Amino acid sequence: MHNALRATVATAALGTLLALTAACGPARGTSGDGGTAHPEATARTDGTGSTGGTRGTAEGRRGEAGPSGSGTGKGLPADASSPGAGVLTGASVTEQLPGIGAWLRHRIPANTRQVVAVYGSGSDSADSTVVLYTKRGGAWARASSWPAHNGKRGWTMDHHEGDRRSPVGVFTLTDAGGVLPDPGSRLPYTHSASFAAPRWWAESHWHDFDYVIAIDYNRVRGNPPDDPTRPEGESRGGGIWLHMDHGSGTSGCVSLSEDGMRSLLRTLDPDRHPVVVMGDRASLAAREE
Repeated sequence: MHNALRATVATAALGTLLALTAACGPARGTSGDGGTAHPEATARTDGTGSTGGTRGTAEGRRGEAGPSGSGTGKGLPADASSPGAGVLTGASVTEQLPGIGAWLRHRIPANTRQVVAVYGSGSDSADSTVVLYTKRGGAWARASSWPAHNGKRGWTMDHHEGDRRSPVGVFTLTDAGGVLPDPGSRLPYTHSASFAAPRWWAESHWHDFDYVIAIDYNRVRGNPPDDPTRPEGESRGGGIWLHMDHGSGTSGCVSLSEDGMRSLLRTLDPDRHPVVVMGDRASLAAREE
């Protein structure tokens, strides 16, 4: 009886690891990271399951109500033009989100008060910059910025499993977790060893998932980030996360420094309905699809 129970537990643990590896792991014979995704997916709200670990519900501040930003969004913020930009010491206020054109701007929910903008250097580049914006009244204030990486092969408007590109689009941010204990996340946080990168990956990737924030693409919103459910099918990928950087491109996720991840976890507030707007500069600035 005890042997059968142990076999059941081992099988379940292996299934979780394999699902995580398929979503965020490197292709066979490589040492990359990251998930895969399909752009413009609508975040799902059904399902409340959990894959284990300690699940905490963050108590966020009550956010302001108001419409989303508007305007043509030409150009990029000064900090987003430099891959080496660090955390900003001051905030600039703009009526529109810099560099975000109409087709993506109109997909930002009206009640969103926090935007994580990922400015990719080019359609085939793995280099990008993450900028955090907070809406104050009717204007957006630039809060912080970090150098980052995206998919090894750049960006795509039609992602498929294994293409090593990050999706272009607007996605909600609702769930977080990681190998390390909760650093003070406002988002619900799942602390679990199940996030640990397999030790057959290159050592430089072992800490990729110490902190993660799920990007709500082809996943059940409200579940832990490592939940393997793919509502739109396996071919469209999944497991697209914000997570810790290892110094090079990913398989589809967006990666930034540990300081950056801690800052986002402590700042992103469910009551302010945060989203990520991500893509290469040309796609972000487009007026039409």
